Amino acid sequence: MTEKLVVLDEALDGRGLRIAIVASRFHREIVDHLVETALDELRGLRVSEEAVAIYRVPGAFELPLAALAVLRRVEPPDAVICLGAVIRGETPHFDFVAAGAAEGILRVGLDTGRPVIFGVLTTDTVEQAWDRAAGRVCRGRDAARDAVAMARLLEQVAGSNPRASGPARTEPDRP
Repeated sequence: MTEKLVVLDEALDGRGLRIAIVASRFHREIVDHLVETALDELRGLRVSEEAVAIYRVPGAFELPLAALAVLRRVEPPDAVICLGAVIRGETPHFDFVAAGAAEGILRVGLDTGRPVIFGVLTTDTVEQAWDRAAGRVCRGRDAARDAVAMARLLEQVAGSNPRASGPARTEPDRP
């Protein structure tokens, strides 16, 4: 048995890819910065501006449903970037929202066979969120790179027809 080694080139190229960004309105200033840095990175990776669609949802909990709706379109994007910020408060609400968003985003990716990138900040303080949005981490930029990298990886794995990839079939075809 021969294994095919698939290596992602460090010089990612997003030309020809369609990317959707689903972003939360909650903690708007922080999330807007995530969106802007993601858009800047996508431009730098040569994803055309016409190939990027942005959708807004009320909060991080709604990100998975919107991502699923976008991926169920007749011509779905090659990847979806989910951006939001969940900042711990005085109640367990943080735990429910952060876990729900993370589990939902993961499930949408697995169910659709498309990259759905988790770009949701989950922090204890507003200062930590800003550090991850605009400081030492810059999660919007990283999420954009992850989207292009994963779209290209799935394209390589799928072969000549990357849009044909989807969730694994669990039942055999029937005549």
